[in-house]
Formats: sequence, structure tokens, C-alpha cells
Amino acid sequence: MDAQSQWTGLDAARLERIDEHMERAYIGPQKIAGAQIAVARRGQLAYRKSFGSMDVERGKPMADDAIFRIYSMTKPITSVALMTLYEKGYFQLNDPISRYVPSWKNPRVYVSGEDDSMVTEPARRPVSFRDVLGHMSGLTYGGGLPGVGVQHPVDKLYRALKVRTAGGEDSMQSFLDKLGQVPLVYHPGERWMYSLATDVCGALVEVISGKPFDHYLQDEIFAPLGMKDTAFSVAPEKIDRFCANYQRGPDKKLKLIDDPATSAFSRPASFMSGGGGLTGTTDDYLRFCEMLRRGGELDGHRILGPRTLAMMHMNHLPGGQDLSTTALGSFSETANDGVGFGLGFASTMGEVETGALGAGDYYWGGAASTIFWVDPKEELSVVFMTQLMPSGTFNFRGQLKSLIYSAIVD
Repeated sequence: MDAQSQWTGLDAARLERIDEHMERAYIGPQKIAGAQIAVARRGQLAYRKSFGSMDVERGKPMADDAIFRIYSMTKPITSVALMTLYEKGYFQLNDPISRYVPSWKNPRVYVSGEDDSMVTEPARRPVSFRDVLGHMSGLTYGGGLPGVGVQHPVDKLYRALKVRTAGGEDSMQSFLDKLGQVPLVYHPGERWMYSLATDVCGALVEVISGKPFDHYLQDEIFAPLGMKDTAFSVAPEKIDRFCANYQRGPDKKLKLIDDPATSAFSRPASFMSGGGGLTGTTDDYLRFCEMLRRGGELDGHRILGPRTLAMMHMNHLPGGQDLSTTALGSFSETANDGVGFGLGFASTMGEVETGALGAGDYYWGGAASTIFWVDPKEELSVVFMTQLMPSGTFNFRGQLKSLIYSAIVD
């Protein structure tokens, strides 16, 4: 075993099986254009490879410094940002959002009917900071999720009010005020549903701090961590590093759906979506993961206290249940069996229930199939980047877990 393998406890030869798997299963048959994978253990980079192409149409191989749309991998960053304000004493988890957003006072909950015959009732309690951090607020995505068939009657109200995030013209305040007019789909804290809740968290960062959301992220997270390429848009001088985004068509061939040269991400963002608006690199996100793994600090820069971060990846679902018994709706960036949810992260509660290794890890993913996880017990951080929508097309997380955990030899 070489010196690096002895330090990381990861068998380098076994990690090399990732190469064979990626080439055989994905790059060779052109199921994805390209990918990047980074694996760190005990703070040491054990594996980092680039595969395939970042832009098939232009014949560009995957660059080591390629920039990706990370979509919902924005959510953990936003959640951390809001919790920095918790640590500054601005709110407690059970405080109502209406302390800062008066339009959220006296929320109502959907009962039956739709349009003019819709029946609602008063919510049993206000929506809290814990609720929006944990997707237990009663909000939905307004029918804006891929692969969703039947819409909830409340989703029509989202569309009528033009509640939008990426591409919308709303200010953070007007976005919050529009949501305050829409009935919740369940009573706060009683169920879990993937939703615009993390966009609410981003808006709250701006409202509470008095600083534009992107400036707050830059000052409090990106600059201290050296995340130099993470932003809500790709600067003109970096466009040549920006990946193309693809979709798998009915014929199982890749179809270009977002050209980097004309992408909305090549222009300043009109709405800074805390739920899905960021772009960034593998190296940047690995630094964010390493900060998490180290209990909120990296290279002398502390973002959060270790006890706050530990609380964030505890399971906050009612009664310690998993998502299989709590979640409404079929779409999110995780399976449900044996999976808990905290304040911005899903977590593996049990390997038997999930059928996957890594009990006690915490993680999330993005709509273009990007994934990450942090395993405090194994001192492991993993980042996987590609650009294929929708994210449920292939089980990258499960396959990579099998490959990486089987390489741990100490």
C-alpha cells in the first residue's frame, strides 16, 4: 500500500475501479457526456478524475476546472447561510417566520376543492424557521418539478400569482409576500414535501441580514472557504469553462437542453434562488464539504460552530420517522426508505433500510444529477458532478457508494 493509501485508509487500486465503471457504464455508451468525481478522506484527496466531454457539440473534453450547474446542491449552502444568522442570535428554530415577514401571519391550510370552491382552514401553528429549513412548511414547488403529473389545486394559485424563482423578476420581499397569500398543503411540521422552502431561506438571509443574498454568501461562505468559482451566474471570462447541459431523450440519446454560450446562467441572475441557482466547480464544492466534515471550519476559517452543524444533520422528522412515512409527493433528491431529514440535508439512518452503505452520512443532490455526501464517521467527503437531467435517471449515488466504501480498508 502506498503512503497516500496508508494515510487515507482507501485502497488506491480499488478506487481505480471507478474508472472502469464510469467508462463501461456511462461514457462509452454515451449515457452521459462527462463527469468529475472527487473523494477525500481525513482531509486528503484520495481520488479525483475527469471523464468524457463537457461540451459534445464543441468537442471539448471535460476540463478539471469545469463549471457546473449545481441546482439543488445550492440548498445546503443556503441552509448553512441561514444558520450563521441563527448563531448570531437573530432567531430560534421554533420562531415563526412572520417575525420577519408579516405577510406570513395567520396562515391557512388547504382542505378541499379548487379555484373559487377551495376550502381552507387556519393552520394549527405558524410556519417556523425549522419548518422552512426542513421542508416541513406546507409549501410546494408550485407544480414546477420534472416528471410531476397531477398538480395539487394549490399549485394553480402559485402559477396565478406568478410565484417564480430562477428567471423571475420578483424581489426577495415580493417573493415572500406572494407565498404568504397561498394556502399551505398541510399543517406546518406535520409532513415533509420538497418545495420552495429553501428559496424562502435564501430570501430570509437577505431580509434578516439587510445584505443582498449573493453578497452575504460571498462574504460569509465563498470568500472564507476559497470557493472562487461559485456564483449565481458564470462570468464572461469563465464561459469557456462552463459545461453544456443534457437530457436523455426517448431514444436514450443525449439531447442538448442548455448551451453554455446562450444559457440563462451566462447572464446576471434576475432572482437569486437559494433553492437551485448556483453554479460552481468540483473543487469549490469539495471545500464546502470539507468544512462540513470538519465541524464548520476549514483552513482557519470557521463558518459554523460544530454543535450547530451537528444539529443540522440530525433527523428532525416527527417522532424520528423516515421519509417513507412522512413525505408527500414522489420527487426529491433522495430515496425515502431509511432516510431522515435535518436542516438542509438528508441523512442515512440505517444501511439495512436504505440498502446502501454509509449510515450517519448526510447529503443532497441537484437536478442535473450532481451529488455529494459527507460521512463524519468515516471522515469522508465525496463530490460527483455531471450535467444530465432529470436527476433520477441513473442511481449514481448508490453505485459510487458501493465502489468507494468497498475501498475503505482500515
